Amino acid sequence: MSRYDDLRRIESELGVLIRRVKRVLGDRARMVHPDLHPLSFMVLNHIVETGPLRAGELSGAFHMDKAGVSRQVQQLVELGLIERRPDPDDRRASLLAGTAEAERRIEHMQRERSALFDARLGDWSDAEVAGFADRLHLYNEALDSGE
Repeated sequence: MSRYDDLRRIESELGVLIRRVKRVLGDRARMVHPDLHPLSFMVLNHIVETGPLRAGELSGAFHMDKAGVSRQVQQLVELGLIERRPDPDDRRASLLAGTAEAERRIEHMQRERSALFDARLGDWSDAEVAGFADRLHLYNEALDSGE
């Protein structure tokens, strides 16, 4: 098999992975809240992981316009998963932060998903799991350098 064939195989497998990721994002969103949209879940997860941030930072992180971010934020506020706080550096601005309930729900979802993921990779050795994580990281770095 040629390098070209292997690269085509990688692209094909990534297509399968992307379809699965879309499904899993929906599953994860529903585990956090039954009315949570997958994109809103990704925004929420980012807010919880990075800590309080401004809506403009979300726009940059997700390559979305302010109106799109505003819709996601509004849904998350209405569901009680994020809150707006005054920005201590600029009282005219606000920061978005995950609520304690959101953090609890995300932690619960992550534990359940990790257990399922671990079960699916149960036949893999620790070295194989670590090696795959390393390769995936290198792949993502290669994609980042091409942007």
